[in-house]
Amino acid sequence: MKSPPEKPSAGGPGWGVFAPGLASFLADAPVVLAVLALFYAVLSMTRYWLAPVNVHAQISLAPSALPRYAMYSLLRIAISYLISLFVAILAGYSAAYSARVERIMIPVLDTLQSIPVLSFLPPVMLAMVALFPARQLGIELGSILLIFTGQVWNMAFSFYASLKSIPREMHEVAEVYGWSPWQKFTQMELPFATIGLVWNSMMSVAGAWFFLMACEMFVLNDRDLRLPGLGSYLQTAANAGDTRAIAWGVGVMVGVIVLIDQLVWRPVIAWAEKFKFEQVEAAEISRSPVLDWLRHSRVLRSFSSYLTRPAAERLSLHFARKQSGEARPTRPSSWRKWIRRTLFVTALAGVVFAVVKMCALLLGLEAAEMRSIFSGAGATFLRVEFSLVLAGLWTIPVGIWIGLRPKLSAIAQPLVQMAASIPATALFPVILLVLVRLGRGLGIGSIALLLGTQWYILFNVIAGAMALPTDLREVCDVFHFASYEKWRDFLLPGIFPFLVTGFVTASGGAWNASIVAEYFHFRGQTFSTLGLGAVISQASDQNNFRVVLAATIVMAAMVVTINRLLWRRLYGLASTRFKLET
Repeated sequence: MKSPPEKPSAGGPGWGVFAPGLASFLADAPVVLAVLALFYAVLSMTRYWLAPVNVHAQISLAPSALPRYAMYSLLRIAISYLISLFVAILAGYSAAYSARVERIMIPVLDTLQSIPVLSFLPPVMLAMVALFPARQLGIELGSILLIFTGQVWNMAFSFYASLKSIPREMHEVAEVYGWSPWQKFTQMELPFATIGLVWNSMMSVAGAWFFLMACEMFVLNDRDLRLPGLGSYLQTAANAGDTRAIAWGVGVMVGVIVLIDQLVWRPVIAWAEKFKFEQVEAAEISRSPVLDWLRHSRVLRSFSSYLTRPAAERLSLHFARKQSGEARPTRPSSWRKWIRRTLFVTALAGVVFAVVKMCALLLGLEAAEMRSIFSGAGATFLRVEFSLVLAGLWTIPVGIWIGLRPKLSAIAQPLVQMAASIPATALFPVILLVLVRLGRGLGIGSIALLLGTQWYILFNVIAGAMALPTDLREVCDVFHFASYEKWRDFLLPGIFPFLVTGFVTASGGAWNASIVAEYFHFRGQTFSTLGLGAVISQASDQNNFRVVLAATIVMAAMVVTINRLLWRRLYGLASTRFKLET
């Protein structure tokens, strides 16, 4: 039986033949253009890095300079994020599966995330400039390294907490089937940690905008090492009191954040839904038009079919064969032992040398300086803990409410990310003006600025709520749990590992933010309040390095003590009592 002849389309007699090809071209063209744009951006950045060092940088406040500044800042954040992701996975994996490493790694991570950037900004930047004295590369590497220090900690804590929360039966399945470490990592551990890692990645990128303000505005004595970027643009505009330039800078930053959210984070969140640990299909899932479009791209499908998928299969097969061929553990050779001993002795000698130099510097401390350090430490401790309590009171219910509703999350997540990304230092002058007119001191303002760390808790709570299995939610509905019972027996225990990670990273961020919150330059005046951050900032202004060192050591000691007494015990509780397993 013959089919009726086709009607010619409006575009001409042969237009229907080209429709599939045209649709494929329209789907692939943006991918190709994006790759070319990324290549041009990296090429431009590389050329700028290899240029002679500019010791008298000029930051233009013209709006026409903003696209180039935005490109530079985004590339710095992207490079530091990739480094942070690698280090976070390595550190989290090592701490989760080695008790010896865990005893050292977790306090070290908690301490490093709380050490203020201002404490090690000058030595890091000067060291990088000394390595590359004739090229701009040294300053750029210093800024990337400092941005890295603001991104890596919460991602490492998230990955560590996720690995500790993997159900026991999943480990047993991996053992029964004889999976190699690589297979367990790619097929069980990394997928299980993906949701928490994605949301903490968003928080890391959002927090990186805060560190841009300091990293792109480095000036030491007569050396002006400022870097072109959105952070230096906003800081220069704020110092000049140019409200028009501030509005332009904030507007471009918000536009970049929204663009990144729609092109990167929304597709990644929707893609990460497939790693949710549950036994029934979710009633609502996150959607992303960009992800749907990428899945229909012929270029990406070909790239996956001919490159990434075969490479992944070969890697998995290689490690599986290696695992099955292991007869007995081999003893390390003698030269490896000597290398390890040499590295250990070298590191120990470096630590001893640094301790001796620090002790020699600290011997010059006066009694008045010690009193100011300890009184400031007590004030900052109370301020940080009060800020954490205030943040937890609203972020826990709001985060659970958003995380359990994917449609609401699609609307609220970009707004939350935008609010978290706007540097608090750009808004603090407005808060300070209001407080001065009300006759209030900086004490209240410092708490308001410390509350900027509340986003760490909110992002982790949302991630925890999204990771809750749908079947358990349905059980609560079937058995008609009351609201109190649902919160006590399901919601709070289910998000507990994520909640601990949120509080740990928020605590470290609050200690770090105290440097800005307790000591602020505005319109030729200096506003300060009692606190350890004010002691460090004031000592930095006066080039009093012994006070900076002593205050930083006190801050690190307090953070380590809190870690040992509180956070480590809560992590242990999360990995035992509140682990999702049968």
